[in-house]
Amino acid sequence: MEERAEESHIPPPALVIGIIYNLKHDSSGDTPDAQAEYDSIDTVYAIRDALACAGLGVLLFEVDSTLPERLAHNHIDMAFNIAEGTSGRGREAQIPALLNMLGIPFTGSDETTLCIALDKALTKRLLSTYDVRSPKYTVFGLHIKPDLSGMKYPIIIKPNAEGSSKGISDISIVNSDEEFDQQLKYMLGHYKGDMLAEEYIEGREFTVGILGNGQDMRVFPPMEISFHKSTRGNYRIYSYNVKQDYKNHVSYSCPSDIDKNTENEMMELSRRIYKALGCRDFSRIDFRLSADGKIYFIEINPLPGLAPGYSDYPMLAEFSGVSYNDLVLSVLRAGASRCGITL
Repeated sequence: MEERAEESHIPPPALVIGIIYNLKHDSSGDTPDAQAEYDSIDTVYAIRDALACAGLGVLLFEVDSTLPERLAHNHIDMAFNIAEGTSGRGREAQIPALLNMLGIPFTGSDETTLCIALDKALTKRLLSTYDVRSPKYTVFGLHIKPDLSGMKYPIIIKPNAEGSSKGISDISIVNSDEEFDQQLKYMLGHYKGDMLAEEYIEGREFTVGILGNGQDMRVFPPMEISFHKSTRGNYRIYSYNVKQDYKNHVSYSCPSDIDKNTENEMMELSRRIYKALGCRDFSRIDFRLSADGKIYFIEINPLPGLAPGYSDYPMLAEFSGVSYNDLVLSVLRAGASRCGITL
């Protein structure tokens, strides 16, 4: 009996969490934003440190062709997934599909949600059945001719299945058929996949973060991105270049200076979008508020960046009193609870 009593005081081994990620590397790509969605090693280490401070074991898994073998030979209790995948319209679905195949629980949305959400046009079509307003748009590509009927200039052109403002620059907004054809040629020559053209909404830019699931879901108040200066043509767009030098181009405020009814409407709309797309654990949703007070859904990122001091999602959470470490652990707890894992 004494031996059993002594054994009962031995603490159980810590759960082991595997962080799965794509890492930025030196690249000679055709465009400076070729690896815009990949993470720096500093972000990976920040997540690792947040998990380790909670007494969890951590293993790091950079995505490459050996990942399935490494996952099979290194035990983890759960994966903390921030991987963007490698290529194709469904690249964000690659790692969740692999984890599901191997029976490894993971944080974040599953492959179906990530696959749909990365395709901006597909997301808009689905959400239109939930009465979610978005700008008029059309999709075009090497084998799809653009159909601008019913649309009016100015129009913004961007890759249909990319995030982190990849492919969005000061020249992305066009005002005539001639400018459209010129930008179309440039985009198809430099970026793979289909392109999205949508009417530019003049107005204010907001982003809303969501954390958790079901009754424990928390919707953070909208964070406004205010532009210090306009881009070419007196437009304000949250482009890749603006994000790279955000301190000189924009400022962030949360809570923002909007009336309470508009704030509540935007938060409730975010909740509806999150549920409609089957998002899990965390997401970030972008909106434009037009001059006449209409809220337009722009896009959703169910795999938002977690770079401390840079990414919008941890920034808006911090505005609401959630520190970086607490945010990382809250994402993990949300996923663990959903999977029936006790931390």
